Amino acid sequence: MPDNPITWGVLPDDCLARVAVCSPHFDDAALGAAHLLGANPGSTVITVCAGPPARYPDPPTEWDALGGFRAGDDVVALRREEDRAAMAVLDATPRWLDFVDHQYLAPSERTTPAVISAALESAIDESGATAVFLPMGLANPDHVVTHEAGLLVAARRPDLTWFCYEDGGYKHIPGMLAWRVAKLFRGALWPTPMIVPVAVDDARKRAAIECYTSQLAPLDRDHALGARIGGAVPEQFWILAPPPDGWERMRDM
Repeated sequence: MPDNPITWGVLPDDCLARVAVCSPHFDDAALGAAHLLGANPGSTVITVCAGPPARYPDPPTEWDALGGFRAGDDVVALRREEDRAAMAVLDATPRWLDFVDHQYLAPSERTTPAVISAALESAIDESGATAVFLPMGLANPDHVVTHEAGLLVAARRPDLTWFCYEDGGYKHIPGMLAWRVAKLFRGALWPTPMIVPVAVDDARKRAAIECYTSQLAPLDRDHALGARIGGAVPEQFWILAPPPDGWERMRDM
């Protein structure tokens, strides 16, 4: 074992004693961190955009319509039931925040990272987490705001170990993942891929994802779900931690 194991991607033994995964939408944790959850039964998945809008659009949004919803349907209520079933497959506990999916809001109506961070920190504390996994925050406004809110909490809570997982679908958009890694590298928390123990069970991951029945058609159309659901896309986790002493000079190279 090297003198400084974390420099070589090895985590401390107790780092993952209790895991919380922050999910922008109901399905994102299953898409990006199912094998992690499978290795850590009893984890908490905190879904940020899990609240209903003041009123649903009529007719439904394109995304909801493709998922089979019609005018008058309570989309969030059904999606919560899908999430409950998926989390049961992964032996995780769902925790839903009441922020609203961006598809139902004008840009000026969307909640700021600062507001979300307060509710997110409270949910993380309630979970008793020792390690928190945020989305990389790619492309989708809800993914971006969840990531940014999580970074605000991370700045206040150095007692926890912070990670990012790669957003299913969006990480394959050219430049998106590289952009986020570069953005983090210029900040105080460097992203470094780590050796995170997981339980690779492609059938279980597929079963969890398929619980989100209303999302399968839009995910297949826009995110090539059929190509990625069978285990062809590995999960990767990045620790967010200050650089070792002296290494911060690399930012200026």
